[in-house]
Amino acid sequence: MNITFVNKKLEKLGNNFPLAQKKLGNNRATKYHQRLGDMRDTDNFADLEFLPGNFHSLTANRNGQWSCNLDHPYRLIFESADNPIPCNEHGTPILTEMKIVEIIEIIDYH
Repeated sequence: MNITFVNKKLEKLGNNFPLAQKKLGNNRATKYHQRLGDMRDTDNFADLEFLPGNFHSLTANRNGQWSCNLDHPYRLIFESADNPIPCNEHGTPILTEMKIVEIIEIIDYH
């Protein structure tokens, strides 16, 4: 999949491992880069559920966003950057047709 970033800070951290280590710490930077690499290697959102890191869609006020584990309790939050998001006749997103990820934030939302 293609990956975009909501801001330059996340993009720099995602493309520069030494900078990510300095800003996030070694464990979180390592997981961040692993998760980005895993996402790049998949074809679409449907493949995410098979990756390590507990990839899952979110609900309530984060409906439409997805999460995966970094180092506890931090999560990587992302969403589809497909525009428009492909949906079936019932309005349900078609995961196999969602092929662009936008990284939103790294956060402890619990």
